[in-house]
Amino acid sequence: MKILTVTGYKPMEINIFKEDDPRITYIKAAITKRLIPLIEEGLEWILISGQMGIELWTAEVVLDLQQEYNVKLGIFPPFENQESRWPETIQEKYQMITTTADFYKPIYKGDYQGAFQFKAKNMWLADKSDACLLLMDSEYPGSTRFFYEIAKQVMEEQAIFIITPADLDDVVEEIRMADPDYWG
Repeated sequence: MKILTVTGYKPMEINIFKEDDPRITYIKAAITKRLIPLIEEGLEWILISGQMGIELWTAEVVLDLQQEYNVKLGIFPPFENQESRWPETIQEKYQMITTTADFYKPIYKGDYQGAFQFKAKNMWLADKSDACLLLMDSEYPGSTRFFYEIAKQVMEEQAIFIITPADLDDVVEEIRMADPDYWG
C-alpha cells in the first residue's frame, strides 16, 4: 500500500466547537497510532480533501510525522476556496496546511457549484488510493457515510480501515495510564 485516503467527521458532527477541545488530542493520537505502522510498512502518501475536523487534524499529524518519517501529504479539495465560510481561525490553519503540504490541487476550478463536486471528490480519492482510514461510528456515520459507500464499491474490504469509538476509548485509556499521576 502506497496511497491512503483519510477522512471522518467534521467537528460539529462530534460536538467539537473549539480548536482547543481536549478530545482533539485523543483523536490525533488514534490517527497517529494507525498511521505509523502503515508508514513503516511502506505507505508513501496520505490524501485528504482538507475538510475541517478529522482531515485537518490528520494533516497536522502527518506534518508532525514528517519530522521522523518519509511520508507525503496531498490535499485535493472538491473546489477552490472551500474554507471561505469556515471560522477565521480554521481558515488560517487551512491556509498554513495547504501551503505546507507536499501537493495541493482542487478537483474543480472555481468556487462551489453543487453537491456533485463532493461526490466527484469522494470518487476521485477512492479511485486514487490503495486504502482508506475512516474515523467513523457505523451506528452514526454522519457525512463520512458518503465516502464509505464509495470506498466499499471501489476498494477491497481489507483496504478499508476504521477507527471506531471503542478504538478512541482505548487511546484515551492508554494516554491516561501513561500519566504517572494516574497510578498515584
